[in-house]
Amino acid sequence: MSDTRCYMIVIGEVHDREAFLKGYAKAVPPLVEKFGGRYVLKGAGGSFLENAWCNQPSALVSEWPDRAAAQRFWDSPEYAEAKKLREGIGDFQVLLIDSAAVTAA
Repeated sequence: MSDTRCYMIVIGEVHDREAFLKGYAKAVPPLVEKFGGRYVLKGAGGSFLENAWCNQPSALVSEWPDRAAAQRFWDSPEYAEAKKLREGIGDFQVLLIDSAAVTAA
């Protein structure tokens, strides 16, 4: 069994936090779970140390069993509907990346 996982990393600047929390942030977690993902980080109020593209970044990292599972979530009709809930209320970058488990040295 491989210890490689897939991670979806989202960096965003939310312009209307109330709308984001009432809509998108409520709709998406059950879909992440349904498609086999789990959150490993959710945070707001970050600060860039280099190449800042917004003033108040938020970050979210979800872990997936493999890239195919993450892609099924992303391409699903259910997520397409949920994604509409964040239109116009923020700017987001989304990265999908595979990684082996990181162990302490």
